[in-house]
Amino acid sequence: MARYFRHYSNKKGRTNRMVSVQRSLPTFLNKLDTTGGLTLVQLWNAWDELMGEMAPIARPLGHRGRKLILAAEDPMVMQEAQFLAPMILDTVNGYLGEEVFDKVTFELLNGRVPLDGVIRPEAVEPPRKLKKPKDLGKLTQLLDTDTPLGRCYRAYMRMFENE
Repeated sequence: MARYFRHYSNKKGRTNRMVSVQRSLPTFLNKLDTTGGLTLVQLWNAWDELMGEMAPIARPLGHRGRKLILAAEDPMVMQEAQFLAPMILDTVNGYLGEEVFDKVTFELLNGRVPLDGVIRPEAVEPPRKLKKPKDLGKLTQLLDTDTPLGRCYRAYMRMFENE
């Protein structure tokens, strides 16, 4: 794919040339990225490979200034991960090529989605087996079918139709 743009030169005046998007896009994005966000996105995408066995324990949530914020599943894991903070800092700053972060803090995940987009699958709740009442259906004649209570009772009866 190619991108067409005008190239200005003082000697020749105005000239046109084709430049591939693959070659020009990184330069263009680097000019727009003044805060280093592109390198952080690359860090979040490479998180699993970078952290190895530590990756499921500490998921990236973001940063505030020079503080890296990671998520833990529960308080026990969060406490244990605190001891690994210096190793995490060395690994992350080594990947980025400079000292970007100087502190790691941990927060509980509490349903938030980490920046690397990986959500730990929760255990599927087993379906409850409802026990059919033996006198189910006897109140049908007594309840008016147009009232909310009557409609609710009919919906309750439909729950047991397949049994």
